[in-house]
Amino acid sequence: MVKLGVLDYAQIDEGRNAQTALQDTVHLAQLAESLGYERFWIAEHHNVPAFASSSPELIMMRIADATERIRIGSGGVMLPHYSPYKVAENFRILEAFHPNRIDLGIGNTVGTPIVNRVLNENKQGKLNYRKSIADLTNYLSDQMDENHRFYDITANPVISTVPQMWVLSTSIKNAKMAAQLGIGYTFGLFPIAGIDKLRIGIQAVGVYRSEFKPSAFMPEPKVSIAPFVVVAETNEEAEAYAEALDLWLLGNENFGQLSAFPSVETARHYEYTREEEKIIQANRTRMVVGDIEHVTTQLNALVTQFKADELLLIPLMPGLEARKKALELLANAFI
Repeated sequence: MVKLGVLDYAQIDEGRNAQTALQDTVHLAQLAESLGYERFWIAEHHNVPAFASSSPELIMMRIADATERIRIGSGGVMLPHYSPYKVAENFRILEAFHPNRIDLGIGNTVGTPIVNRVLNENKQGKLNYRKSIADLTNYLSDQMDENHRFYDITANPVISTVPQMWVLSTSIKNAKMAAQLGIGYTFGLFPIAGIDKLRIGIQAVGVYRSEFKPSAFMPEPKVSIAPFVVVAETNEEAEAYAEALDLWLLGNENFGQLSAFPSVETARHYEYTREEEKIIQANRTRMVVGDIEHVTTQLNALVTQFKADELLLIPLMPGLEARKKALELLANAFI
């Protein structure tokens, strides 16, 4: 049976603040564990007023301390901004405190222009993405080639286990890279709109499975797919929650227009332009919406198409209680 995971944004709902949002994330992770979810990941976002997830590693440690079994991960660390060596150190410390429970999910989104500039101020350039990930795998497994430019350095602390590594991607190129490095592959259905991504994703997963080489991080290929999921007890209630996500995904002013994740009421009072209505229609391809019967049917169809091992679900819905209910409904259907 397909396994379930959650990708959380530590979203700040209307009427809440960053501190309560972070506590909400801890509570959601604890619920996911009690329901039998396999993993709980934290996204990385900068300069987005409605998200408190600017440092997934720190949030991961807090959640790992507050749980016992569920795997805790990043979804993902945006590697182009960082030194692979420092990322390896961070995740070795996480893994040392919580062996065999830590996931290192990696992405290559650089964010808005100002975020990209701030995080890379005074840098002369960026490493090639594949080289960065290869370096990271070498640091974490202590398998640095003697010809490597930093052969004489070790990522401390040296420990006996390694985190699971995953690449978050929407491309065939990165699927091949994940296969060659022997790490997991997560295809993101949520980042982009359009039907063509299904064809690309199915092809990418096929390439990944056929070219996979076992490693210290994974003995066999693992595929997850990640859609936005809006599920409630009725289709009408789910559709109302989806209206809030519709407004959010417009991304106006680089997601700075809204100081909090919108409520259904806020979404319904917003005056949409014709162009925005077209964007909303396209964005519906990024999400699965409905009551649990409809959502289960849609998710099962995606699992079959992608031959996925896991679903990494993103319940970006207004209100903690709505998100908790969504996790419960999905657990009852799949676990």
